[in-house]
Amino acid sequence: MKTNNQKLEVRAIENGTVIDHLPADSLFKIINILGLDKETNRITFGTNLESKRMGTKAIIKINGRYCEQEEINRIALVAPMAMVNIIKDFEVIEKRPVTVPDRIEGIIKCVNPKCVTNCEPVKTVFEVIKGDDNEMALRCHYCEKITHRKQIEIVK
Repeated sequence: MKTNNQKLEVRAIENGTVIDHLPADSLFKIINILGLDKETNRITFGTNLESKRMGTKAIIKINGRYCEQEEINRIALVAPMAMVNIIKDFEVIEKRPVTVPDRIEGIIKCVNPKCVTNCEPVKTVFEVIKGDDNEMALRCHYCEKITHRKQIEIVK
């Protein structure tokens, strides 16, 4: 990305994964979802970057790592418009949109404080549901409480 002064805001990577078109306020949730806080490869991320389409956006560049599609799809929970670019020799060789999986396990906290997953060492499981307005929500497998996108809290 270049600014009006033609300076790069974020350096290119030789090989790896670039996750672009992220809502700026979801950057750190995505870092948690992908477990990037434990990543040993070089990671570059930026937030509140200029975007013609979104106003402001965030971006994550992971040098030397190719994320699996299933792993990437988890970010659709908080960034449904994200695009994943696979980079080889400084060139984009593939662009993949994220898709919301049907089932989410172990990364989201149930909003029900009395849910067994909040009281016992039980991994959370959610079914992804879509409302009439196509807004995504999650239904807890154990207590059936609905968690809406804005309520999502990452536990990983």
